[in-house]
Amino acid sequence: MTIKVFGHKAPDTDSTGSPIIWAWYLNEIRKTPAEARLLGEPNSEALFVLKRWGFDKPEYLEDVSAADTCVIVDTNNVAELPDSINEANVTEVIDHHMLAGGLKTKSPINITVRPVACTATIMHDLMGEDAAKMPVEVKGAMLSCILSDTLEFRSPTTTDVDRALARSLAEDLGIHIPDYAAEMFAAKSDVSSYSDAELLRLDSKAYEVDGTKFRVSVLETTSPATVLARKSGLMEDMGVVAEEDGVDQVLFFLVDILSEEAIMFIPNDLVKGVAEKSFGAEVSGDTVTLPGVVSRKKQIIPALKV
Repeated sequence: MTIKVFGHKAPDTDSTGSPIIWAWYLNEIRKTPAEARLLGEPNSEALFVLKRWGFDKPEYLEDVSAADTCVIVDTNNVAELPDSINEANVTEVIDHHMLAGGLKTKSPINITVRPVACTATIMHDLMGEDAAKMPVEVKGAMLSCILSDTLEFRSPTTTDVDRALARSLAEDLGIHIPDYAAEMFAAKSDVSSYSDAELLRLDSKAYEVDGTKFRVSVLETTSPATVLARKSGLMEDMGVVAEEDGVDQVLFFLVDILSEEAIMFIPNDLVKGVAEKSFGAEVSGDTVTLPGVVSRKKQIIPALKV
């Protein structure tokens, strides 16, 4: 039996790197066969991290069955997991998001959910003294996950634990955090190979507010002008993606990492109302700037009103 370790659909750096980290731990420390898997194509930053630290891209996992034993990381939301997740033998959940509900298991399991910025931060603590045994590439993946999820400590989700661990890992690896983070964010900002619809799904989560179903999409970049140049196509495809994905509306937030603000696209009156009620914004055009808003988990989703 080989345990499948995976994160959420539309995998970002944390949902790509954390399965690799925990699969290493299960294999090498717990002596339990395990493999990291992906529930979709990683974003450009995650692909950069895989290449930078010498990892092969984990295989895709279309679905699971009763024959599969699984560990879920970086989510606990069944909407972000394989369709048949409640049929599988889930043995552990490691996450840093709010509880979504709906996950059912065959027996009591280990669940660790902590209010830190990154799943990899939790994993380091769970490893205890064994964390010192991580090889260079696994430490590199862990550092990358933390820098990505904290936006190099800019995100309000960042805790002292995340910050201290990242600095310790960087020192151990001989990495200068600002330089490495700039490389990561440059890779994240290169979206030239993605269609407009793919961009809207690239880093998105399903979320329902008072009966209205949303796909909440965030694109973090150091080059917002590149994405704004594609605004008309993105606005047009927001309706297409919503219809294809069975939601009422796509909410798209373009997060400017360096300016620490979000630009929310406003394609219609529904989204205009969401912007005004949720963020107190005054909307006069097809975009609105939300100063200081960079975190979907802490600043966007908890604020949503219709």
